[in-house]
Amino acid sequence: MGLGDIAKGAAGDLAGDLFPARVTRRAVSLEGMDQETAEYISTIPDIRDRTSAAGVAGDKILEPVPLLNKTKSEVEIKNENNASIILGRDRKSGKDTGYGGRGETQCGSIDIVVGRMGADPRQTSPDGERLLADPNFKLDSARIYMSQKTDIDNYFGLTPGRVGSSKTKSGLAMKADAIRVISRDGIKLVTKTDARNSQGGKVHSLAGIDLIAGNNDADLQPMVKGDNLIEALDHLVNHVDKLNGIVDAFLMSQMELNAFITTHFHISPFLGFPTSPSPTVLGPGIQTAIRQIGQCKTSLYAHKANLAVYKIKFFNPAGTKYINSRFNNTN
Repeated sequence: MGLGDIAKGAAGDLAGDLFPARVTRRAVSLEGMDQETAEYISTIPDIRDRTSAAGVAGDKILEPVPLLNKTKSEVEIKNENNASIILGRDRKSGKDTGYGGRGETQCGSIDIVVGRMGADPRQTSPDGERLLADPNFKLDSARIYMSQKTDIDNYFGLTPGRVGSSKTKSGLAMKADAIRVISRDGIKLVTKTDARNSQGGKVHSLAGIDLIAGNNDADLQPMVKGDNLIEALDHLVNHVDKLNGIVDAFLMSQMELNAFITTHFHISPFLGFPTSPSPTVLGPGIQTAIRQIGQCKTSLYAHKANLAVYKIKFFNPAGTKYINSRFNNTN
């Protein structure tokens, strides 16, 4: 199917919903393009001319690109592929939103956007009227937004977490389907480097770093400090090891007592000779001694050895399951 064939159906698609629901977009889609351009593409007779307008090998392409509903203070740097940089003042969506919409000063912003209106960019409404698109922090495909004064968490719909929501302060946020932060050296996430914020106010509290999956802070818990955890677990293992020694000492004492009980005898009233050991105690006593040596004593030795291996495996940096990260740290 050529670009012209796709375009023939584009005008009809305009009669559909403004944002039709679908899981993914087709590789080439002209839905939402204005009627005049769609009809022009469909009339291109020569396949070479169609190809030259199809964007192959980086050539120009005709596609629906929403028109920004600009304020008078905004300067837009854009191309023909729904990518733009807007230099203006803070706003969340419409012209009357944000600190720029309220007429406040010191709220300059830079909005870098690709894919305005997300998966369903449109130039015209279903009835053919020209559309003007405001910034949409939820729908637009990818964005880097920075503002001198903004409510950054509110704009992107972020849960407060334990750090809280930033308000009336400078902010920077990135949003896309996938974000990768790559460094050839190291990456630091650092908080409270200055005594005052961008508005001149004192930074009173030390805010930490929240890692929140699913934008849900209902079960947000503190991170563990690895060295302290190793120290605590090491103490616990040592206590268990000492308990092993206590049980071993008790076992030896009990075995000694059992030996005396098993072989004990009485003095006969006849001529003062010792009697033979009690037959009801001798047999069970010997069996108990065998079990204590063969099972309890051996198990205690194995338990002690397992504790030593456990400490090396999990607490030693050379261990195969060392519980601390060898690269990442937190305070």
